[in-house]
Amino acid sequence: MIADISRLSLDYKLCEKTFRGSIYAVGVGLHSGAKTKISFHPAPVGTGIVFRRVDVTDKNNEIKASYENVVDTRLCTCYGNAEGVRVSTAEHVMAALYAYGVTNAYIDVQGPEVPIMDGSAQDFAFLFDCVGLIEQNAPLKAVRIKKEVVFEDGKGAVVSLKPAEKGLTIDFDIEFAAGAIGHQSLVFDLTQKSFKKEIAYARTFAQLQEIEMLRSMGLCHGGSLENAIVVNGESIMNPEGLRHQTEFVRHKILDAIGDLGQAGLPIIGSFQGVRSGHFHTNALLRTLFADSSAYEIIDLNETIEENESAIAVA
Repeated sequence: MIADISRLSLDYKLCEKTFRGSIYAVGVGLHSGAKTKISFHPAPVGTGIVFRRVDVTDKNNEIKASYENVVDTRLCTCYGNAEGVRVSTAEHVMAALYAYGVTNAYIDVQGPEVPIMDGSAQDFAFLFDCVGLIEQNAPLKAVRIKKEVVFEDGKGAVVSLKPAEKGLTIDFDIEFAAGAIGHQSLVFDLTQKSFKKEIAYARTFAQLQEIEMLRSMGLCHGGSLENAIVVNGESIMNPEGLRHQTEFVRHKILDAIGDLGQAGLPIIGSFQGVRSGHFHTNALLRTLFADSSAYEIIDLNETIEENESAIAVA
């Protein structure tokens, strides 16, 4: 992963990656409650992450996972194409793809939603471990942040990206009125290993009154205590409790990783989120890529060579 490049030698090349084979899982859609299937397939160099709505056969059913194709950020991240085909609740699987360094993949979804699984990304990580990854014959590139970029919504939410020497660091801060959540903050350095150990298991969460409101609107029919943490004031309604005392902020970091995957390339930079969500991260990426002086696209192997040369000279 990107955070480990300083330990690599010149005889090792960072390459694009795809799946070694195909694998699938079955679950339910968070909002529809309908049973749905997701399957992962290898893709050629340069493909990127492409969702395919296999239940759609009368129009273009492919949607590239790009910040430019985000069409809705209410409650989740939803991608759409020019013909109106959509796939929603994509952030958890996108987080796992980013953390595992998967750059090219076809993801087939039988319906409009990625299955919620247990509300975290650990099932997707398990699938990726099972199927395995292969390196492809193309050097891995990255987006290197050159200057700070900030987006504020005027309501207290702020997101930013700053330059960093290597990898992706995420600094997240949340605060909720519900006593069971309260104020939580965490700084996290992303690698595949740290993602699996510290972030992948963190489940999505909601307050009880929000769920009741969403169901009255015809949403959240697939939500349950089996795929979300439900908070009622000071209480956690899940019988098993939390997986970690800071599971809430860890899930917000998981979401941020998935949404940063919309960049299409790994990011070398430091991300900070304060009371932010899907909308803010997407707006930040749009702000970043609108300013060509704020970033550069680099070959990570050239960065390795520069580091090795500097060490040799020293």
